[in-house]
Amino acid sequence: MIGLMLHGAGKMTQAIIRESSKQNAQISNNSLYDVDFLLWTEAMVARLRAGDFANLDLENLIEEIEGLGKSDKKELLNRLTTLIEHLLKRVYVNMPECFNGWERTIREQRKQIKRELKFSPSLVRFWDEFFDEALVDALDEVRSEEGYKSINFPDTWQFSQDIQAVLTVDFWG
Repeated sequence: MIGLMLHGAGKMTQAIIRESSKQNAQISNNSLYDVDFLLWTEAMVARLRAGDFANLDLENLIEEIEGLGKSDKKELLNRLTTLIEHLLKRVYVNMPECFNGWERTIREQRKQIKRELKFSPSLVRFWDEFFDEALVDALDEVRSEEGYKSINFPDTWQFSQDIQAVLTVDFWG
């Protein structure tokens, strides 16, 4: 059964390479990468699996792999910014009718940040840098929101910015 699946996968790989070659022949000055990204990714995977390293589009492969790392960093920074925004609101804004919504967002962002760190533990090394950047962005955001202009949000984080604390402590408690 596994042999049949592998044999079928080999045929699919060959078909993708053939289709990619046909597409490449049809595309004059444009690269497959620019014209059909899905087909390009399938062709690159097929070539990698086949050991056809000579025909890899290395420039774009490198760019895409770099992009994956940037994407993880951006995700962490965005989630941390949202988390800090809602922590600031929950700690400094006395609007009990909003507490539940802010706390729900805090729980969700913490859960997603923990998940990001589980899948990419090396992101932890960016925590301090990202925390400072996220705090600046979060302060800009909450200070610009119409309902919070009269709130005196502090310029610095008044609590521990240790990763464990930020991801677990209810600073308003």
